[in-house]
Amino acid sequence: MSEPQPVRVRIAPSPTGDPHVGTAYMALLNLIFARQRGGQFVLRIEDTDRVRFVASSERMIFEALRWLGLDWDEGPDKGGPYGPYRQSERTPLYAEAVTSLLERGQAYRCFCTSEQLDAMRREQIAAKLPPHYNRTCRRLDPAAAAARAAAGEAFTVRLAVPEQGATTFRDQLRGAITFDHANVDDQVLLKSDGFPTYHLANVVDDHHMRISDVIRAEEWISSTPKHVLLYQAFGWEAPRFWHMPLLRNPDKSKISKRKNPVSLIFYRQTGYLPAAMVNFLGLLGGGMPVADAQAGDTAATEKFTLADMMARFQFEQIRLGGPVFDLKKLRWLNGLYLRALTPEGFLQAVREGMFSADYLAQITPLVQERIETLGQFLDLADFFFLDQVLPPPEVFLPKKRDLAATLAQAAELLTILESAAWEHAALEAALRQLAERTQWSAKEVFMLLRALITGKTASPPLLESCLVLGRARCSDRLRRFLAHPHGAK
Repeated sequence: MSEPQPVRVRIAPSPTGDPHVGTAYMALLNLIFARQRGGQFVLRIEDTDRVRFVASSERMIFEALRWLGLDWDEGPDKGGPYGPYRQSERTPLYAEAVTSLLERGQAYRCFCTSEQLDAMRREQIAAKLPPHYNRTCRRLDPAAAAARAAAGEAFTVRLAVPEQGATTFRDQLRGAITFDHANVDDQVLLKSDGFPTYHLANVVDDHHMRISDVIRAEEWISSTPKHVLLYQAFGWEAPRFWHMPLLRNPDKSKISKRKNPVSLIFYRQTGYLPAAMVNFLGLLGGGMPVADAQAGDTAATEKFTLADMMARFQFEQIRLGGPVFDLKKLRWLNGLYLRALTPEGFLQAVREGMFSADYLAQITPLVQERIETLGQFLDLADFFFLDQVLPPPEVFLPKKRDLAATLAQAAELLTILESAAWEHAALEAALRQLAERTQWSAKEVFMLLRALITGKTASPPLLESCLVLGRARCSDRLRRFLAHPHGAK
C-alpha cells in the first residue's frame, strides 16, 4: 500500500500591481491548511503576463504577506526542492510540456490573428452565441502546421478539448461538478510570445511542485475542467480542489477596487494592525467556530489570533455563500486591537504607522520650500496624515463646470490612478492626454486632482505628493469622493 501524498499547498499571485486582500485571504487559508496537516506552504510567482507585469509588485507581495505574519516554506526568496519559483524562470519546462501535447495530438497550433479572432467573436455575439474559438486551425494537417511554424509564422498552441462528452471533477466543498465539453473552449496554452498561459503553467507547476491540494477562489471553477483535461493528457494525477467562495461587497457584488480598497498596501498605510486584518480575514467564510458570547460581549466571540485559527479552523464548515468584506466590521475590529495596546505599544504603533522616519523624509522636502515656521508644517502637510479628505464644492468644483461633469472627470482620474505607471512622467502624460480627450484645460484637470487628493486649492507639488501617498491611498480618496460628493443631490 502506497504512502499517502504529503500535504503541499501554494498560492500563486501575479505581480501586476499592489497585493490584493484576496491574495492574503487565500494565503491565510493555505497556511492554516498546511500547518494543521504538517504540510508545506509554497509561494510561487506567476509572472508570465509580461504586458501587465510590474517590477516592484513581487517585492510588495513579499512585504505585505510578511507584515501579516503569513510566511511560506518555499518560494523565490527562499528556494526549495522544486524551484525555481518564478514562472518566467521555468519556460523550458513549459516548452517541453507543449511539445509533448503536440506529439500526442492533445494540442494544436493556431495561426489565427487577433483581427480574425475579433471578427469571429463579433459574429458569434451578433448570432447570440457564446464567444468561443471555432477550431479553424484544429482541422489543419499537423505536419503542415509544423512547417508553417518552422517558417516563422506566428502561432499559439491550443488545447484539443474532446468534442463529445463531459469532464467531471470533485470539489471538496461542493462535491462532483460536471462540465459538458460543448461548453469548454479550446483554451490557448502557449502564447505567441512563447510564454505559457495561466492554464498550462498552473498545471505543469502544480504537478512538478507536488501540490496535493489546490485551494483557490471559486472564480476558477470554470477553468478546472481544462486543468483536469490537461492532467489527463499528461497522464498525471490531479490534486484535490477546494474552491473558496469569493469575497463580496455588502451589496453582494464581487469585491473590486472600484467600490472598496482592495490593496493590502492601503490598509498598512492607513493604520490597520496586521493582527486585526488576519483576525478579520479569519472570520470570513464561516470556517472559524466562535465561542458563545458572555453577557453580549461580541468581541469575546470574534477576536482571535493566528495561532487560534491554526488550532480551531474547520475547512469543512466553510459556507458557500460569498463572505462580505465589511469595512465597518474591519474598522471596529481594528479599534479593539488598538485600544488593547499598552500606552507604549500605542505610541509605537502611531510612530510606525503614521510618523515613521521614512515617511516623514519623503514629505519634508515637499513642504520645506513653502514654510516659514515649523508651526505651519501641518497646515501644509495635513492631508498626508488624514484618513478622509472630502473637499467642499468651492474647492473641487471648477468654474464653468457642473457637478455631473466633475463627477465624470473624477471617474476618469480614478481610472488613470489605478492603471498608469506610478511615476511622475507617466502620470503627467496621462493627465494631459485626459485633458485633451475631454476638452478640459490641463489646469482644470490638475486642480481637480489636487482638490480631491489634498482637500486644498494650493498644496506642495501635486504629483510628488501623489507618489508619496501611494496609488492605493490616492485611489481611495477619489473613490470616496465619487461615492459621497459634497453637494450631490
